[in-house]
Amino acid sequence: MGKGGVGIGSASIVLVFAVLCLTVFTLITFVVSANDKALVDAEARLVTGYYEADSLAEQVLAVVLSSDEIPDTIYGVDIESVWDFEYGAETVSYFCPISDIKSLYVHVAIYYDTFDVISWRMWDIDEWEFDDSLNVWTGDENNEWTAILP
Repeated sequence: MGKGGVGIGSASIVLVFAVLCLTVFTLITFVVSANDKALVDAEARLVTGYYEADSLAEQVLAVVLSSDEIPDTIYGVDIESVWDFEYGAETVSYFCPISDIKSLYVHVAIYYDTFDVISWRMWDIDEWEFDDSLNVWTGDENNEWTAILP
């Protein structure tokens, strides 16, 4: 018998390895693209919600400016109206919902013939709560792990 052979064993191993690599890269690409799509969809909902809230805020402000007396509610939005000595004018503030976790906060000073926007910005509905359950190394010389307290 001769020593020769076809030698397809190493070629098969390289082929299997290449197919395995391509499969892993395909799965990674799929997962990353799915995450990117979810992020883009969330951003699109936030932007759409912001512009809808902005439109509602403009409509509410138009009603406030055209009214002789400021109502408590306009288009389902609760209005808070107080005299502000700092501005020397009646100030109006209200929240227009953007999403479950954000709203558009509007604060306006209304003068006799004009108005000034004091604040017109996104506002988080939920307040951040401090969680001290995680022990973090603070850089102590004793190398002690302690919780960072506010």
